[in-house]
Amino acid sequence: MKRLEGKIALVTGGSRGIGKGIALQLAQEGALVIVHYGNRRVAAEEVVHAIRAHGGQALAIGANLDTVAGVTDLVQTMKETLLRLTGQNRIDILVNNAGIGTSKTLEETTEEEFDAIFAVNVKAPFFLVQQTLQLLRDGGRVINISSGVTRIAYPHIMAYNLTKGAINTFTLQLAKLLGPRGITVNAVLPGIVDTDVNAEWLHTPEGQQHAAEMSALGRIGEPSDIADIVAFLSSSDGRWITGQMVDATGGSHL
Repeated sequence: MKRLEGKIALVTGGSRGIGKGIALQLAQEGALVIVHYGNRRVAAEEVVHAIRAHGGQALAIGANLDTVAGVTDLVQTMKETLLRLTGQNRIDILVNNAGIGTSKTLEETTEEEFDAIFAVNVKAPFFLVQQTLQLLRDGGRVINISSGVTRIAYPHIMAYNLTKGAINTFTLQLAKLLGPRGITVNAVLPGIVDTDVNAEWLHTPEGQQHAAEMSALGRIGEPSDIADIVAFLSSSDGRWITGQMVDATGGSHL
């Protein structure tokens, strides 16, 4: 039996990159995966098609998470869809992966840009958890995708770093709050991962060398490296781990 057989998982930002890798892996482990997307409907549908082509179960739901109203739309659509397709509106696993980045320095960041990145990276996960507390089964899992920048100083993307620091704090507090229900809450902290977000600079000889040299393992991270960790934490194998910030940087800057 697969480790997540019979489980239902919501992966935000599941249409590409790390989120796509997580969605594919959770489905491979047996979960029915809700692939959330913001604006990339076609990409999300391709992920769903790939999952179904390999015998898995998945569906795509679109919602913009830059406002609480968008979070509410996602939750309501998810409830209605699950009730129609499965006869239930409960989930077992919530993966808060959706996020936006910035290349702006402290000096360059405007108030509008600051508010926008906090809206998606911090406010959305906060209110998504708030609105799914009654949907999340006892013994379930919440996994927040944070970043290695909370351990490694990258002051040239200050606002982004602050959002991930907030996610780590949220993870710790939520683990304590939901512990009595048997729900584990952990954060996974990726380093440099080979995704389309990083493609422009990473897919150059200089970028490849720089990224590989950062890791103690001498290579660049892949979405599957992060997805496997999330799958482990989502399964019964990760039942005794909660409130932790799992470094998934390949030993960068040790």
